[in-house]
Amino acid sequence: MAHLIRHKLSNKLTNAAHTVSNKSQAKVSGVFARLGFQAATDEEGVGFAECDDLDYDYRHGMQMDVLQGEEEGGPLEGEGELDGDSHYQRDGTGIGPTSLKTGGSLDEDKPQITTWEAGWNVTNAIQGMFVLGLPYAILHGGYLGLFLIIFAAVVCCYTGKILIACLYEDNEDGIKVRVRDSYVDIANACCAPRFPALGGHVVNVAQIIELVMTCILYVVVSGNLMVNSFPGFPISQKAWSVLATVALLPCAFLKNLKAVSKFSLLCTVAHFIINILVIAYCLSRARDWAWDKVKFYIDVKKFPISIGIIVFSYTSQIFLPSLEGNMQKPSEFHCMMEWTHIAACVLKGLFALVAYLTWADATKEVITDNLPSTIRAVVNLFLVSKALLSYPLPFFAAVEVLEKSFFQDGGRAIFPDCYGPNGQLKSWGLGLRIGLVVFTLLMAVFVPHFALLMGLTGSLTGAGLCFLLPSLFHLKLQWRNLLWHHVFFDVAIFVIGGICAISGFIHSVEGLIEAYRYNIHD
Repeated sequence: MAHLIRHKLSNKLTNAAHTVSNKSQAKVSGVFARLGFQAATDEEGVGFAECDDLDYDYRHGMQMDVLQGEEEGGPLEGEGELDGDSHYQRDGTGIGPTSLKTGGSLDEDKPQITTWEAGWNVTNAIQGMFVLGLPYAILHGGYLGLFLIIFAAVVCCYTGKILIACLYEDNEDGIKVRVRDSYVDIANACCAPRFPALGGHVVNVAQIIELVMTCILYVVVSGNLMVNSFPGFPISQKAWSVLATVALLPCAFLKNLKAVSKFSLLCTVAHFIINILVIAYCLSRARDWAWDKVKFYIDVKKFPISIGIIVFSYTSQIFLPSLEGNMQKPSEFHCMMEWTHIAACVLKGLFALVAYLTWADATKEVITDNLPSTIRAVVNLFLVSKALLSYPLPFFAAVEVLEKSFFQDGGRAIFPDCYGPNGQLKSWGLGLRIGLVVFTLLMAVFVPHFALLMGLTGSLTGAGLCFLLPSLFHLKLQWRNLLWHHVFFDVAIFVIGGICAISGFIHSVEGLIEAYRYNIHD
């Protein structure tokens, strides 16, 4: 009897000691997290061993939980996405965790991509149509503009790597495990616990601005190319933009990107062919190249605009977390980033330099406008087709972010769901999509300046998403693992990126005001 009493007392004392120890540990962890010395996650207070188990369950076991929840009559409680997240950042197929059917598998619904396919996606993002504005950047920057093309490639490659590093945490064995899934998750982790959703809102706003501005630039460049291809037609650039927008109205009815994704490869190949044609024409006039026009002198007023143009041409950080998460070999992500950015740097530098040497001070905002009329029309028609076929991608992504943030946020949305019970788009939801298309048209009509808009977007959101936020998040989440040179690089990128963003934004706005006031077209 006495032995039994002693055994019960011992168990009670042991349990009480464990309870006090756990509470003390949780309080200390919470204090350090609030002071910023510990990376705060959505499961604050969980030890590294439990974090490892949680990550394992998430990556390997959550799929069974979702399937079981659906078999029992609905999704599991609390299994929604994080505030402000969207499948645009998670994977390109647009399949969320709750969209799986009974009997499906993770590999079937989220097919893994090879390193070459991942590199192709990054190349498409940083080798798009917007390289057509790089010779204009050399016009105002000279050799410093060429250096900036190289510098931006190095920095964007580095910030892409550290952004992916923020998705991981070390477990108790020192092994890195992926505990976050998207750019929004990283931002929310940095702002937790005081403002757990603030970071996601900031990233989503920056994404929406960049995506909508990309759509506007496609409409602007379409009108610009058409008016310069057929100067004899009594149709202005604004009228061409209206005609282009009429062709884009069917984008409002898009439910997925399967209808346009098949044209992606064809458009990219056509764009490379066009670049080769432009370079070939420039090489044919190599004897007349104006090497004396390329100087170290910069236009102090317009060079910051060139910075925004160059930065915008390298933006790919938005979808890198999803891309890395879908790779068959995530360990090859760093190698893929390096060779894609080296290739982009070489091609962009050569394209910008030879194009500027050919036309020198006559270089226009869109370089194809400098081509002779005999081949300009053909090249520009291909470019217009590519612009119109590229428009649905950022448009659909912007719509998804808006719908997720304001209409489908797990019952916390500001407005009611724009989809009916059977998944059909409601009439007012369709009206909002059409309104977004019309908004891009109005912006293109009233601000028809390709280079200035590109510089403004690069300075406003490009620098933020590519320079400022990745370096800031890296310092916050990985502080305990950083060496002194990592801290130096992050701080330097943040400071330089901030200066370039502010100066580029101010000068881009001044340029737009001046162009609007004096009715300047180029």
